Amino acid sequence: MTSEEYMLLALKEAQKAAKLDEVPVGAVLVDNKSGKIIARAHNKSEHGLDPTAHAEILVIQKAVKKLAVKRLWNTSLYVTLEPCTMCAAAISFARIEKLIIGALDPKGGAVQNGVHFFENQTCHFKPQIITGILADESAQMLKDFFKAKRHSKACSQN
Repeated sequence: MTSEEYMLLALKEAQKAAKLDEVPVGAVLVDNKSGKIIARAHNKSEHGLDPTAHAEILVIQKAVKKLAVKRLWNTSLYVTLEPCTMCAAAISFARIEKLIIGALDPKGGAVQNGVHFFENQTCHFKPQIITGILADESAQMLKDFFKAKRHSKACSQN
């Protein structure tokens, strides 16, 4: 499969989140050698009442449980939105080799924006970072979601 095809699968995960009224972010973890998908996840913070239930955290948890390992060497993580600081740290601790990002996040991102987590001396491991894979599609899904939220809120106030 191509990077675009894996990101499309991450976008499908993000769509699942949106249908649950969760911020539409999806993640897919792939084995670099075989190309097989190890795990998939989407945001579940709202319904799980868990501020740490980001797609990246959930996909890492699924993968380490499935593989019975602490580190996810030789894997690539496809995520539809630039990870926050918490998720960037988890990616580093998990030793994920490649991080492929859809849309960048100027407000909450910590890779290309914000704290630039992987550039800090305290970062233990830096993955290879690729940005812009289906960025427009990823960004549009988020824009549509938040536009609908604002519209719904405005309608309920009238």
